[in-house]
Amino acid sequence: MDVSQYLEIFIDETSEHIQSLSDNIMALESEPDNQDVVNEIFRAAHSLKGMAGTMGFKRMQHVTHDMENVFQEVRNETIKVDSDMIDLLFQCLDAIEGYLAIIKETSDEGTNDNEAIIQKLNGFLKSAEEAEDAEPAVTEQETQQPEEEQAVEKKFQTLDLDEKDKKKLQEEFLSGKHLYGMTVYICKDCLLKAARAFLVFKAVEEFAEIIVYSPSSQDIEDEKFENDFSIFFTSEAELDKIVAAAKAVSEIADVVADHVTADMIEEHHENDVPAVKEEPVRQTSVAPASAAPTAASTPKKQVGKPVTNRTVRVDIEKLDALMNQVSELIIAKNSLVSLSSSHGAGLENQSYQEQIEYLERITTGLHESVMKVRMVPIESVVNKFPRMIRDLSRNLNKKMDLIMTGEETELDRTVVDQIGDPLQHLLRNSADHGLENEQLRKERGKPETGTIRLKAFQEGNNVIIEVGDDGNGIDTEAVKAKAIERGIVTAEQAENLSQKEIIDFLFMPSFSMAKKITDVSGRGVGLDVVKSNIEALGGDVEVKSVYGEGSTFTVRLPLTLAIIQALMVIIGDEKYAIALGSIVSIEDIPITDIKYVEAKEVINMRGTVIPIIRLNQLLDIDPPEEELESLTIVIISKGEKQVGLVVDDLMGQQEIVIKSLGSFIDNSTKIISGATILGDGEVALILDVNTLM
Repeated sequence: MDVSQYLEIFIDETSEHIQSLSDNIMALESEPDNQDVVNEIFRAAHSLKGMAGTMGFKRMQHVTHDMENVFQEVRNETIKVDSDMIDLLFQCLDAIEGYLAIIKETSDEGTNDNEAIIQKLNGFLKSAEEAEDAEPAVTEQETQQPEEEQAVEKKFQTLDLDEKDKKKLQEEFLSGKHLYGMTVYICKDCLLKAARAFLVFKAVEEFAEIIVYSPSSQDIEDEKFENDFSIFFTSEAELDKIVAAAKAVSEIADVVADHVTADMIEEHHENDVPAVKEEPVRQTSVAPASAAPTAASTPKKQVGKPVTNRTVRVDIEKLDALMNQVSELIIAKNSLVSLSSSHGAGLENQSYQEQIEYLERITTGLHESVMKVRMVPIESVVNKFPRMIRDLSRNLNKKMDLIMTGEETELDRTVVDQIGDPLQHLLRNSADHGLENEQLRKERGKPETGTIRLKAFQEGNNVIIEVGDDGNGIDTEAVKAKAIERGIVTAEQAENLSQKEIIDFLFMPSFSMAKKITDVSGRGVGLDVVKSNIEALGGDVEVKSVYGEGSTFTVRLPLTLAIIQALMVIIGDEKYAIALGSIVSIEDIPITDIKYVEAKEVINMRGTVIPIIRLNQLLDIDPPEEELESLTIVIISKGEKQVGLVVDDLMGQQEIVIKSLGSFIDNSTKIISGATILGDGEVALILDVNTLM
């Protein structure tokens, strides 16, 4: 058995355990006496240790083993949880994450032994030993067994054997060899059962020759067994020595072995009820594929067992391939709709028209189903932030709390994977630049502990993520002075700037308001990265700030980047798409209603002055030959800002598939965000509303 086949499972499970440890260690800091939290940390560390050992990652196993030992003492109440221990535990997590990062890249854990961390852990253990009373210590074997397993009297099980296996055992028995049977019980919370079984086989084969597996070796490798399996083997070695070798494998709850007697193999028939029918640990008896199903090999009905494994991990590339097929189906559907309307087939044949509508419903339903599969909660991104804020609080010597709401809000997996860095920048910005020091907060009558809020919610076809704080707010005068100092604007120009225009300077590359360069900020890499990353996802970011009261950054993201509802428009002889989510309204405006402000065209819509953009000029398309009496204007919005796009004609709403333009097209202006294939096979470009604004 090749252990490397479990590498992907190991990486996924380890990431989950690391996050669980991080969450529980944070909880432990605020509730040091909470035994449930302590037990959760112990279990996660124990599982990590076992998994690392199985995969052969000895350094990771060493760190997690010592971490587990420390928590054993915490459980026994011989060590008290304090801030030093919490700091050390987070250092352990960082070390484990370091190993995991190297494993992802190289399939090996690297050479860092993290001796300093291990010494500190051993220091805690040493202090516990000195303070320990004369109570008998709990052995590691006992700690590995859940209470319900310890209560079960385990015995060697004679399981169902087919004629072939029974004959093998009879031959070995008659030859006079020492024939033994062994039942191995794996801990119920073990994640890699087949790998554990493989290690047991390896340990036993050092002393013995395995003759029969029950269930079959293939079933064991495929994890088609509950929490125990049996083997029959011959050996000249002492049975106790073989049992000890099997027990030495981590996450093995118990091993029971015995000599095989004549009645076990001669009188045991396929239709017999197993001798250990009352044994509660095994719930099924798996027969080899060649054997016919029997009453004894039928799985017992499980009463009241909780439903597990209702989710399945799917590679994102497979989902992308599925989405691509759905995209092609939608293009085919659009082609049929186009054919029926242009050739009149639908008018002549009612059945044809009904089939088109049916296909439309099916493709829309399929698209929605695939989208739901691709949607994941943003919790996977934001759950690492409480730990980050705790570290920043200590580094910056500021008291701060992070309040998160809406973690269950779902986004397309491709969007979720890319919003982590922008959100991290915004939170660090709030912690460093936003929150004032303790003295200034007292002078302003604020609580000495600053509050940072992260709030996520869905709004139409967008997800909104707000990152705010009750800190200093943005000092626009200071930003203005910095912009003048850097030569971005002159002093005269700066006088006429609005608050929003001044705040927008913060999103310029290498623009930093930090007084000095630290590990947290001052290098001028931050808000410009936030803006470019979010706009690359088709989103936008806005800031609201009141000096002395705080700031709120609002990030608006599309639910998906693959298939959208769009308004198709005609400009000259060309067709363009505008995302429906950004459109406010469509207006028919008389030419006489167009006014000028600072030599630029605007319209007055219900008391709001809206600038207009003539797309034919922007896209270098010849204007209509005859003078028009009115203009068709599509009003689009980005946050609170609105702009009118002048188009020649409207084609209507359509579900479109976004196709990348590819790197071979120079899209330096960024006005075009992609392309789509229309029903008649024509290509239409998709206008990027954010860039137009």
